[in-house]
Amino acid sequence: MTIKILYEDSDILAIEKPSGVSMHSDGRSKEKTISDWFLKNYPKTKNVGESIFTNGKEIKKSGIVHRLDKETSGVMLLAKNEKAHEFLKNQFKERIVKKTYHAIVSGWVKNDHGTINKPIGRSPKDFRRHLAGRGVRGKLREAITEYKVLKRFKISTNKFTYLEIHPKTGRTHQIRVHMKFINHPVACDSLYNPGKPCPKGLKRLGLHAKSIEFKNLKEKTIKIESPLPREFEKVVK
Repeated sequence: MTIKILYEDSDILAIEKPSGVSMHSDGRSKEKTISDWFLKNYPKTKNVGESIFTNGKEIKKSGIVHRLDKETSGVMLLAKNEKAHEFLKNQFKERIVKKTYHAIVSGWVKNDHGTINKPIGRSPKDFRRHLAGRGVRGKLREAITEYKVLKRFKISTNKFTYLEIHPKTGRTHQIRVHMKFINHPVACDSLYNPGKPCPKGLKRLGLHAKSIEFKNLKEKTIKIESPLPREFEKVVK
């Protein structure tokens, strides 16, 4: 697995995560993950971070402080030591970290700017999905997403909108769930937008983590950007 490094110091690593690569093992698949790559290249991080139990196995999330969905690409942070892990986790918890995503969504979003402030819970019909709005079950968690329209375009008879998105909270599938809630689900999303038209040339989820801003352990503000994937550029040019 080839992973591009976008930033590195003695405590923190920022990488460009490819679409189609999971953060860590699910206990079943033998596919290589970001955690596998990190441990192979930074073996001293073996005991950095948290463990989870899935499918009867303990999975160590070496160095992982936040997550991107498997099909999402873009910039993500990894901690090289326990001090950095706690330092970054606290920044996410206190909402100091600023994240920017670019997304291609179905339909033409009406307003040029918007804020979606809708708690997220579990879907009652599919354990893989989360939900905002009616029918949600389980514990509701605060979720706030801001967006700005960059471009509205049409491919054949199908309408799409290119968005810049700023999640203010970090819930599982937050952007995908919130865009579904306003009836503009992320393009090519097999979980939240199945069977709907996908822009020609885009064969993956239309979501990319464009940039992240955080403080390193020297309290210096660092902003890292990940270039748009080629398939994104071709669709939105």
